[in-house]
Amino acid sequence: MRDSSCIIIRQTLEILKNVDYELIKHYNVHGGDFMYQEGRLIKILEYLNEHNSISVQNICEMSNVSRDTARRDIIKLTEQGVAIRTHGGISLPVIKNTMKAYRERLESYSEEKKNIAQKALSFIDEGGHYFFDVSTTVSFMAEYLNEKVTIATHSLDNIEMISDKEDINVISLGGYLNKKNRFFYKPNFQNYFDGMRFDATFLGAAAIMSDGIYYEDEEDAYIKQAVVKQSKRNIVLADHEKFICSSYYRGVSFKNIDTIITDVAPPAQFIEIIKKENIELLII
Repeated sequence: MRDSSCIIIRQTLEILKNVDYELIKHYNVHGGDFMYQEGRLIKILEYLNEHNSISVQNICEMSNVSRDTARRDIIKLTEQGVAIRTHGGISLPVIKNTMKAYRERLESYSEEKKNIAQKALSFIDEGGHYFFDVSTTVSFMAEYLNEKVTIATHSLDNIEMISDKEDINVISLGGYLNKKNRFFYKPNFQNYFDGMRFDATFLGAAAIMSDGIYYEDEEDAYIKQAVVKQSKRNIVLADHEKFICSSYYRGVSFKNIDTIITDVAPPAQFIEIIKKENIELLII
């Protein structure tokens, strides 16, 4: 798989929406099940977008089909690469080497990311101390920021973006450089943050899942876990695609999040979680 699971799902839905309907009519008239399967696949994909996984039993009940028919649908989706088999069903594929490189991601959904970043700037006050995550959306914040503040970051791109701005003090984590996603990491980083406090932390996301915010790199997730403990307010910046993606390492649980800024209302499953955890949801 060369694209992330969320991109594949969107493309598959578009393919299914543009089926040759004359062919569908032919199959329907002559007793074929082409139309019925395509409709079921769309239903299953929509369910996966909200819940990340589905069981064979759920497919049977949702589509009123036999277990054999449900298994044929599962085979179709796994062959297309939009789902992976699990015990008793299927789930969205976990991102492996499918995350786009940082600079390529910067071009994806740039208008949405820029709008989210602009909204996030409203949480910046002159003289404040903030942590900026390694994130394409947060990097737009760094680009637009002109307040007299102190920014701590482990992102090489954020450092480059604000290094020429005279009114901004920059604190770099330093250490080893992850060249693919362009962030610094060092083994004793927990001690590094012990003596710091932030007015707010601005976080990106590789994926927003049912139990928190996930990231591609384990070291990056560890940094998030440490930083949110030192911040008065934790703000997640995420476009709508992040709610239908999967990734490996949880960096932040919902109980540690104060605000989520996004561009489209999240799926119902996440709206319930957001309300339960009393998280401020801002849709730009």
